[in-house]
Amino acid sequence: MLYWVLKPIFWVLLHSFFSLRRRGVENTPPGAAIVAANHLSLIDSLFIPLLHPRRLRFLAKQRYFDSWKTGWLLRISGQIPLGAGDGTREALQEALRVLRAGGIVAIYPEGTRSPDGRLYRGRTGVARLALLSGAPVVPCAIRGSDRALRRGARFPDLRSRVRVEVEFGPPLRFEQVAGEHELTRERLREVTDEIMKAIAELSGQEYVDRYSGQAGSETDGPAGDRRRAG
Repeated sequence: MLYWVLKPIFWVLLHSFFSLRRRGVENTPPGAAIVAANHLSLIDSLFIPLLHPRRLRFLAKQRYFDSWKTGWLLRISGQIPLGAGDGTREALQEALRVLRAGGIVAIYPEGTRSPDGRLYRGRTGVARLALLSGAPVVPCAIRGSDRALRRGARFPDLRSRVRVEVEFGPPLRFEQVAGEHELTRERLREVTDEIMKAIAELSGQEYVDRYSGQAGSETDGPAGDRRRAG
């Protein structure tokens, strides 16, 4: 209830400082769906749900729940904390419950913000959710948020009326599997790469086929597989 009270308030506040545009909302099918977005700025998690008429349940890192600056907002908006180890498994189970109840889960497949505006290899948690739930994946592209709140800045740029666009693409559908035993590393990677290709086409970003900020031995993200670089 509080979510729907606060949403129009945040809309008025953000719309007064930024030029907000949205496209393709009609591409989100009724019922369960997974919104898979690129990630440019910390403020993405305000813009994307604000510009979608339905409630999005984001998977958000546990450290943001632990911070007094952001934790209160994440809790009242019903976001899903994503920790390490058992915390990752619990987050994915909660996301599956949301999807099976007909809700929308939102996720950043890259796992973190882009350091340079390019799109990096996705982690396979998004594929795991799609295959276990059977929910369609809606690719999402956000543009301009990295100018609205630049990396390292403490406050957004409220003087320049930065244009921020959020676009939702046609849904991707994957055949549902019966259980975890059918989730091979190859299938998870194939589905994840297809999702990332759709995001790249929508956002116009250059794609980098490696994980953001990592080199050498790399570990996949939420419930993902382990891979070696090179």
